[in-house]
Amino acid sequence: MTTQPLISAKPSTCLPAQRVNHSLTASIEKRALVWMANRAPAWLASDHLTILGLNAQIAAGIFYALARYDRRALLLVILCIGLNWLGDSLDGTLARVRFRQRPRYGFYVDHIVDVFGAVALMCGLGFSGFLHWQMALAMLIAFLILSAESYLAAYSLTRFQLSQGIFGPTEIRILLIIGNLALLHSPYATVFGHRMFLFDIAGVIAAGSMSVMAVAIAVRHTAQLYREEPLP
Repeated sequence: MTTQPLISAKPSTCLPAQRVNHSLTASIEKRALVWMANRAPAWLASDHLTILGLNAQIAAGIFYALARYDRRALLLVILCIGLNWLGDSLDGTLARVRFRQRPRYGFYVDHIVDVFGAVALMCGLGFSGFLHWQMALAMLIAFLILSAESYLAAYSLTRFQLSQGIFGPTEIRILLIIGNLALLHSPYATVFGHRMFLFDIAGVIAAGSMSVMAVAIAVRHTAQLYREEPLP
């Protein structure tokens, strides 16, 4: 008696997910990335840019930790955020412009790199002394939950949401840069007469917003899939 293999030796194809980005900077950013991709040197590959983006985010976490002892390290964090944007945003554009896409490989590598990079960045913030560890952990958990929802929706609904409302990764980087410049002046803010860490306040807003969005989007997508796949 012959048995059927549980796993096919031939890799399965994945349905292309529609990329949705309605962020404030999406239009100008897309034009800028295509312009840079068309002028990139031939030796530069998408994998080089992905590695640059990951290393820059890890370095940003390290410099956040070092900023505990010298706040001028925040300037290096800003540089690393810029390099992370370049690597993380240009790698996919370069592949598309050169018609060298590898959809499954690119999707997997790009987003597993984002996960490791986010962990490194939040750990660095936790060590920085500019916010409490609990807040850094809350932001990381909220980010990972929202990311997981986006990845599941890309598979289940063939729609990959790059932004939530007018905010996308680039807007978050811009806000982080503005926050770093504020930290150079003072790590504290006064709210209703209470002196608090500026990044604790920002963390409450960020973690709360991401958590609410994750729950709302998950409920909406669950309802949509329930309607699209009714029981017989």
